[in-house]
Amino acid sequence: MNNMWGDMSQYSEIYWPWPIAIYLFLAGLSAGATMVALLVKWNRHESEQNSIWDAMIRAGAITAPITICAGLLLLIFDLGKPLTFYLLLIKFNFGSVMSLGVAALLIYVPLSFVFALCVFGEEICKFKLLAFLRPIVNLLSSFAKASKLFERVLFILALCVGAYTGFLLSAVMKIPLWNTPVLPILFLLSGFSSGIAASILVGLLFFKGSLNKDSIKYLLVLDLRAILFEIPLLFILFVGMYFEGGTSALAAQQALTHEVYGKIFWIGVLGTGLIAPIIIAFTALKNRLQACVYSFKFFRRALRRHSASLLHRICGANLHGSVVSLPI
Repeated sequence: MNNMWGDMSQYSEIYWPWPIAIYLFLAGLSAGATMVALLVKWNRHESEQNSIWDAMIRAGAITAPITICAGLLLLIFDLGKPLTFYLLLIKFNFGSVMSLGVAALLIYVPLSFVFALCVFGEEICKFKLLAFLRPIVNLLSSFAKASKLFERVLFILALCVGAYTGFLLSAVMKIPLWNTPVLPILFLLSGFSSGIAASILVGLLFFKGSLNKDSIKYLLVLDLRAILFEIPLLFILFVGMYFEGGTSALAAQQALTHEVYGKIFWIGVLGTGLIAPIIIAFTALKNRLQACVYSFKFFRRALRRHSASLLHRICGANLHGSVVSLPI
């Protein structure tokens, strides 16, 4: 890695406790939820208030700012001096990936709240407790013509935040498994997949009335594409480390065969993180297909019975309880 990745190589030991790991996960989830909401809005959104895609937009819009703020709070409290976190906001080093990520977050976080206010504008105007937000909602509504530009900027920022966590880890030269250009892409895809899962969960819990099978299918297909793209990336990651030789090859071997790390990879990463979501998604899509086939057969039988009854009434024919066979 060159110097643009910052100065992490100066540290002899790297210790990032569990709040950092949760922050990295929540940041990717927030970026994924934003991307899901915008993609659904651009491709599947309907004008009706209770449209099936509206639930996914609302779920992503409310999930994104909450998760990123929760992650940032963990990051702040993990500092030895939490009250000095503002120094990151006023002292930028654009030769460091961490400073670039902070700059992206500095813009992304307020814009994610703005997007949530735009999505929930009508609800905000109805509740008295949120009356203090009405002037902001009214102000945002006056910029409705610039909504497309705003959404594109927010989507680009979500991409940057989702990849930033991977870039941050790839800057750590001490750990060969992290120090690879494939990691940012993996983090972006895993964050997108997590955003889809979170959007479905929040939608089912809080916006159940505006969901249907088509919305679930759309998101499951998106999730499958993301996960299936992660598998060859993992293969490329380990093959590249193996042929690089030295400590990289040893790290790859330990990640796959070590008594502890091997179980984490095969059970945690591959089993729980990739294979289980694929099985769940395929099962859900298959059950939906079977339900559609069953519904079609039921409709066909009902149509045949109704047609037979109708013909009997019109023609006065004695069908003797038989069913007219229709070419359906």
